[in-house]
Amino acid sequence: MTSVQRSVLFSAADRYGNVVLFFIATAVLSRLLSPGEFGVYAFVSAVTAVIGASFQEFGGANYLIQKPELSRSDVRSAFTVTFGISAAIAVLLFLLAGPLSQLLALDGLKRGIEVSALNFLLFPFSGTISALLRRDMKFGALAVCRLIANATIAVVSIALGLAGFSYMAPIWGGVAGNIILAIMLLVRHRDFGALRPSLLEYREVVGFGLYSSGVSVMNTFYNLAPQLFIARILDFSSVGLYSRAINLTQVFDRLVAEVLNPVILPAIVARRQAGEDLKTVYLEAIELLSVAQWPLLLFVAIMARPIISVWLGETWLEVVPLVQLLCIANTALFAGCLSYPVLVAVGSVRNALISSLIALPPSLLVVLCASFFNVQAVAASALFTLPFQAAVAISFVGRHLGLRPMDLARALRKSSFVTAATALGVAGCAALTEAGILTSLAGLVSAFLAAALCWSLALLLTGHPLLRHFQFFAAGLARVAPKLRPSRSAL
Repeated sequence: MTSVQRSVLFSAADRYGNVVLFFIATAVLSRLLSPGEFGVYAFVSAVTAVIGASFQEFGGANYLIQKPELSRSDVRSAFTVTFGISAAIAVLLFLLAGPLSQLLALDGLKRGIEVSALNFLLFPFSGTISALLRRDMKFGALAVCRLIANATIAVVSIALGLAGFSYMAPIWGGVAGNIILAIMLLVRHRDFGALRPSLLEYREVVGFGLYSSGVSVMNTFYNLAPQLFIARILDFSSVGLYSRAINLTQVFDRLVAEVLNPVILPAIVARRQAGEDLKTVYLEAIELLSVAQWPLLLFVAIMARPIISVWLGETWLEVVPLVQLLCIANTALFAGCLSYPVLVAVGSVRNALISSLIALPPSLLVVLCASFFNVQAVAASALFTLPFQAAVAISFVGRHLGLRPMDLARALRKSSFVTAATALGVAGCAALTEAGILTSLAGLVSAFLAAALCWSLALLLTGHPLLRHFQFFAAGLARVAPKLRPSRSAL
């Protein structure tokens, strides 16, 4: 098993464990918090995320990962810049908490933002050490720390929710989890000298960060803008509904993209430095991503009603049409997680910012206009904005890699067949559920089994390249498993 495959395996254990925790916590909190209360929490998260993304990438993880030769002064300078900016963000949030609360006529919002600001004092420590572990492909240690931290978030959030803390429960839970993460990473790293203040390499850190943070803030603000617009123009109940729809729509991101994201940039940079053809790497990657993303999104779209009924309860069924619209729109982002890493790997982080500046402002305008109608219109706007963004990103990547439309069509041909076969199997179970022949839970289980069977058979029929990677993983695990068993002499 290669270092990249081991990294993906550890990253998968990390993300899937966190997905389980997320679904459990969400299912419980959905029964403890009303849509309006959850909407306030979602708004606080949106505000802090947008402000944080504006600055944190100045000395963030991507600078430390992409640098070919990393010195101690590079690490110290990146940490110092990140700490200084994070402290400024914390102060800024404290100052903005009152005005934002008055603007939206919601007194409790002030306290939520003030508490969330505490997270920014912890990020420089956890963010810097996490970046160094990712650079060295030490995803096992990172997975353990993240799982314990996220378990803390889930436990504290649920406990405080039961105690009547309302929307403050998940906010305090997030702070508790970030404290645990920072402590565990500091204990794991132990090299405290690398975190001493220094500005020796600040010019290079800030130079890379100007473009990287620009990309980060543009994308973060776009992702959270619908919730901000809905909160200002509609109401917090609509924010809660839209936020829940986004959570379910992002199931691919949680199950696949978030597994690969920590690995993609260091892996692509390493293959670039080894002299490999990035065009081939890119096409292979989108072939693998699309065969996982498309069937999963269509499964969620087709089975949205039983999923919502079982997971969140009958009171959240208004989310169903939002989920279906967003799932269909998100199929356009099959190469979304590759664009930024590829552009950074070819030394063109500036083009990553330019592509965001071209694609996102018009998309924001469409979302803003839609928010004056209703939350369904906001979800429907994604059918136009996401394909447009995908086309812009692929065109920029294509210029550097020499991609042609036929290259993409060939890479996606087998994935299209696998997706169609999977959707047919799921649609049959959905029809039985709608007819009342199967209960929501029985229909969901049947649809999952049908999807797994149809997806597997279609992979075999098409000879999809994903099968080869499954074989590599199986062979690697077979070689590792005997080493994990204690020998008889040790017993």
